Amino acid sequence: MVISKLDKYTVAIIGGGVAGLSCALTLASSKDKGDWTKDKRYVVIDSGSSDLLKAKLFNAPGVALGVSGQNVLEQIRQQINHYGCVDFLSGEVSEVVGTKGGFSIKLKDDSNVKAEIIVIATGYKSFELDIGGLKAVPHKHTSKPRRMMIETDSNSMAADGIYIAGTLSGVSSMFATAAGSGVQTACNILSTFSGKPTIVHDK
Repeated sequence: MVISKLDKYTVAIIGGGVAGLSCALTLASSKDKGDWTKDKRYVVIDSGSSDLLKAKLFNAPGVALGVSGQNVLEQIRQQINHYGCVDFLSGEVSEVVGTKGGFSIKLKDDSNVKAEIIVIATGYKSFELDIGGLKAVPHKHTSKPRRMMIETDSNSMAADGIYIAGTLSGVSSMFATAAGSGVQTACNILSTFSGKPTIVHDK
């Protein structure tokens, strides 16, 4: 059974592919950037099913030719760990109940994780989560059959407190677009924390 390290996380990211990890990295990198980052804690819930685990990359910006997707995901995890404010949990989510500020995430082993905000980055092959009445529609940027997406507003939100990132948000199935979607989703969340449009730049 998964044991959550905290009573409640600020943001729970469901999905440990490049979109979910890019979102987590951007959120984590805001640590100590202002009072609005104080005591923020994040968790990535990873079922280990990312398509990138079976891929080799040849056209990903900044990534050496032929590097395995598994290697890239591990490197991103190492970057995230540098900030010390993100936990990683292994498991498959079956249900999410609650509203913004008080979500409860149930895993298939019957354990629970609580969070104020949810990011769903589970890929576009299917969407079977029971969460807030969200419904998937056919993906608009692929010719492959049975690929799904969840429509969002301009801030990546599908419902109050529920954000969508990666191919499930409707972007094309490319490393860079999925990563960028995760980053943009994180920036949108950080903007709600700070009360103004927010990005995180290195100095």
